[in-house]
Amino acid sequence: MDLGPVGRDRWRALNEALRAYLAEGLGTAFLLMTIVGSGIMGESMADGQVGVALLPHAIAIGAMLFVLITVFGPISGAHFNPAVTMVFLIRGEIALPRAAIYVGVQITSAVIGMLLAHLMFDLDLLQISEKGRTGPGQWVAEVTATFGLVMVILGGLRTAPHLVPVLVGAYICAALWFTASTSFANPAVTLARALTDTFTGIDPEHVIAFWVAQLAGAALAIPVANIVWAPAEK
Repeated sequence: MDLGPVGRDRWRALNEALRAYLAEGLGTAFLLMTIVGSGIMGESMADGQVGVALLPHAIAIGAMLFVLITVFGPISGAHFNPAVTMVFLIRGEIALPRAAIYVGVQITSAVIGMLLAHLMFDLDLLQISEKGRTGPGQWVAEVTATFGLVMVILGGLRTAPHLVPVLVGAYICAALWFTASTSFANPAVTLARALTDTFTGIDPEHVIAFWVAQLAGAALAIPVANIVWAPAEK
């Protein structure tokens, strides 16, 4: 049956949207598997030395972000992060309906990725973290980490789009070390990490403050990026 030009356009748009949602889901799930899994593996081999556990953890996350953004970026934009999706929504670069679905997919897939990490390491699937991460230092760290992440993304897209995967991976690898919070910088990641009582966990009572800090950092980055990378004169 011939759908006609309008029908074919609608089918192509639906197909493109579904591919983007799948890419966001797969990317976010693998990101959480890497975060939680590398934390479990690193801690098990570190003999109680947090720095020894954190180094391979940071390298694994940075490397995985490079891979995921490279392969899924052309399909969905590789947000994997509600704060990043919010930024592109505010900038008018993604429509509200798609942004809302992205956030839903990111949160759902983050939890799935965390559960798969538990499954791989033979841990209880359902856990509640008891690791406290609260206080002004932690909150400032999350504002800073998310602000920096958005600046790197927007600056990279403006100055060197082909290097965005490298820039984001390198930034997060570094931010895991220079921020007191170890750079969550992602509301979906934060929620999923509240459900793992492992190296990367966060007490559920401390999640909302992290969300506020992350969204504040992302929102602050928008006007600053507009100033730093002012539109080129025509």
